[in-house]
Amino acid sequence: MASRSGAGMIEELRKTVKGEEFDYQALLSALRDYRYPRNRINKLLRRGDVIRVKKGIYVFGERYARGPVSREILANMIYGPSCVSLDYALHYHGLIPERAEAVTSVTTGRSRRFLTPFGLFAYRRIPVRAYPVGIQRVELEAGRGFLLASPEKALADKLREDHGNAIRTPGIMRSYLFENLRIDPEAFARLDPELMLLLAIRYRSSKLRIVHQVLFKERAGRASP
Repeated sequence: MASRSGAGMIEELRKTVKGEEFDYQALLSALRDYRYPRNRINKLLRRGDVIRVKKGIYVFGERYARGPVSREILANMIYGPSCVSLDYALHYHGLIPERAEAVTSVTTGRSRRFLTPFGLFAYRRIPVRAYPVGIQRVELEAGRGFLLASPEKALADKLREDHGNAIRTPGIMRSYLFENLRIDPEAFARLDPELMLLLAIRYRSSKLRIVHQVLFKERAGRASP
């Protein structure tokens, strides 16, 4: 194919990619009719028409962006299998007030950290048997979506990550949840006790069993007249 402008190449890419985030295979597929597609990709990167987030992961540059980049989608793409969880998901669900600067995820692979033009992405390893429990898919526009931990899973992952607290009673756990982690009591009371118990079983965690006890008491107390 004859040489085309950067705008022409972007239009070819836009026919394939409906959102803002895409991988190397999508980029190659869009430019498959061009001679030396890798050279074309380098040209797009030099011009800032396409931005490399990490090797093999890209977004459109400001000039050609049609909407905001989803950091949650990027988190799923950068390292997998993974789902957004821990502090980022706790804030997303309204369980904690502080917004996490890093996008935190859990994975069945090694724990990793990636510093990118779109911030820090951190991944914590969890057991394979616990990973699929409580994962939700959040749907965005144009068929885009990302995997997110449910509120119960995000809390379970957070408690498992914190190895420094030996919590053996519901009273100590309650104080830890509402004072140390600053979990919102009303949001906590809306959690699903059955899912929390299943997570405790899959994690083989006595701490999560205590969380289940606290949750059961909180829900019972709020249901009482």
